Amino acid sequence: MTLRGRLTTAFLVVVLGPVLLGSFFVGMTVATVSRDRTVERLDHAATTVRTAIGAMCRQLQAAADAVAVLPEAARRPAADQLVTRGLASEIRIGTSDPGGQRDCAAPAAGASVTAIVARARQGAVTVAATQTLDAGFVARLAASCGAEVTLLASDGPGAGPALSSSSAEVSRAVAAALPGHVTARGHHYLRAVTAEPGQPLPLVVSVPQADPFGLYALLLVGVVLVAGVAVYVARWLARSTTRPLEELVWAVGKVADGELGTRVPVGRDDELGRLAGTFNRMTRELQAYVQALTASRDQLRGHLAILGDTLSSTHDLHRILQVILQTALSATGARAGLVLLIDAGDGRLVARCAEGLTGRWDVPEAELPTLRVPLGTGILGAVATSGEPRRGSCGLGGGMLDEPACRTYVAVPICAPAIVGDPLVPGGALVAGQPATLGVLALYDRLGSDGFDDADLLTLRTFAGQAGVAVHNVRVHEEAQRLSLTDPLTGLWNYRYLRESLRREVERASRFGRMLTVLVLDLDHFKDVNDTYGHAAGDTVLGEFARRIRIGLREVDVAFRQGGEEFVVLLPETDAYGGVIVAERLCAAVREIPVPIDPRRQDAATGLPLDRVAISVSIGIAVYPEHGTTAQEVLDAADDALYAAKNAGRDTYRLAETRPATASTVTESVVSAGVPEGHFDHAAGPDVAAPGTSGGPQPPRQARGR
Repeated sequence: MTLRGRLTTAFLVVVLGPVLLGSFFVGMTVATVSRDRTVERLDHAATTVRTAIGAMCRQLQAAADAVAVLPEAARRPAADQLVTRGLASEIRIGTSDPGGQRDCAAPAAGASVTAIVARARQGAVTVAATQTLDAGFVARLAASCGAEVTLLASDGPGAGPALSSSSAEVSRAVAAALPGHVTARGHHYLRAVTAEPGQPLPLVVSVPQADPFGLYALLLVGVVLVAGVAVYVARWLARSTTRPLEELVWAVGKVADGELGTRVPVGRDDELGRLAGTFNRMTRELQAYVQALTASRDQLRGHLAILGDTLSSTHDLHRILQVILQTALSATGARAGLVLLIDAGDGRLVARCAEGLTGRWDVPEAELPTLRVPLGTGILGAVATSGEPRRGSCGLGGGMLDEPACRTYVAVPICAPAIVGDPLVPGGALVAGQPATLGVLALYDRLGSDGFDDADLLTLRTFAGQAGVAVHNVRVHEEAQRLSLTDPLTGLWNYRYLRESLRREVERASRFGRMLTVLVLDLDHFKDVNDTYGHAAGDTVLGEFARRIRIGLREVDVAFRQGGEEFVVLLPETDAYGGVIVAERLCAAVREIPVPIDPRRQDAATGLPLDRVAISVSIGIAVYPEHGTTAQEVLDAADDALYAAKNAGRDTYRLAETRPATASTVTESVVSAGVPEGHFDHAAGPDVAAPGTSGGPQPPRQARGR
């Protein structure tokens, strides 16, 4: 079938289908509504008949009761008067009942009914009021309910009519009526009304069935007219739509043959006209697009190099790795990827960034560092060890190698422009002058292709090299930051970091209502060591002293070299008693073991170095907020306590004196109450400085005869 035929058929289906379906539902709705209305009318008529006969029975009962209560002499005149007024056809007093009559109160099934009767008893006398059933009575019932009424000859099933207000055809059909149900016979609906107390007559009510033939005929004419109009419109639309498409198909064939100058006539302003105009514009720009695509292929590697240079200026390592992986996935169309860096601590590859992995490797970002691959093991370990890229097919995903599952892979080393001896490059078995491997970039399962090709490998190698420069730059930046905050001789934090740390710890202690103990330590007679043994020996003593400080502290405690032979220790969440314990431990650790200054000269008998220097330390202790409300005040208080320890003979410690409470004091000083008195020989220095107003510590004060 041609496109024109399919369009015509589709239009007819779209138009005529709903029309025919709607017509069917309309016809069904008309029939249903007609029947529902007829049944409703029939129910109303049955209810009206029951009500009318019930009223008649109550009227007869009232007449019988009225006669029965009168004296015997007055009963007959009253009965005749009631009959005259039409309240009953006949009123009998004390006589037997003729046959064919049915009692309103207790109707008994039997033969044909000629009258209904209501009885009343007064002593031994029975009064019976009757109403004769005739054609006039049935006609009055039919007029009151608005339907045809038929009196059955008996109560049994299939009973025929006795009296009826309807035609003979309907009267013959009443035998099929079921009690309580609507029965259709011919063009009538029937409902049987059974005899019961208050309504003793077996009746059938019938109404004529509505005839919607006129509506059906009108509906059929409308459907035929709509179908004719739809066929005409469908043919016209199909012809007007397919003609421009035929012209466009012809032009596309010409362009496919290389005739880019082919044009399609634009004769309308609708979608097809715009399509023709777009096709003409496309043919004009097609040649330029081909040239642009050729140039873009050559520029892709250049763009990747520029991207690498941009990443090299970023110092957020995690962000760099994310950009590396996402760009690599976009450039190659890979399903999943992984970036691993060499951990200098254990010499294994550590996962740092991943996308799209499954199985064991599908973990939250925070748990990626737990995934490690030994160097030289599997594909990833081999790439990191050899520094050579690899690509191919595999079925990994379990077993001993335990690498990401994939069908195809490509893995390239992330290299940095570093050589042997660079402290920032992990590993030591490198060839001099060769780029150092920092990690591995691996991609898995290229979408829409069987595997990664040489172009993917070359692009990924270029990008991974630039990424290595970025990672190396980040490490250089981090190392520079570390060196700017540490003392190169002792390895402790320097005075610059002391200022920031002390301010931060004081703020934390103030916010959470905690204590902070500050120790200021100074080596005793350190000038004599330099003068006697030289500055090299003095440096050795300082390094060993710093090592013993680190050994005697907790992980949360922080040690600093403030300058010269003066050191500072911060003890978070520690009171004065805890500070005294740490000071005693540090004094003992420094005092008990002399410092060897030349390990090469040893005693032949004992094996101990001959040149050893006995040193001691004096310590000043201050507690926030007992001895100061700012970082500088606490540091000054500890410094003053240090001078008190010096004046007390050195090789000891002293706790700073409690300062008088001020309006800004928030915590009453009670921290020193539990410290043994013998440890505190408070002696103020010769020149105790006034409390500072700065939030951080000031530069260290000059030594005063320490």
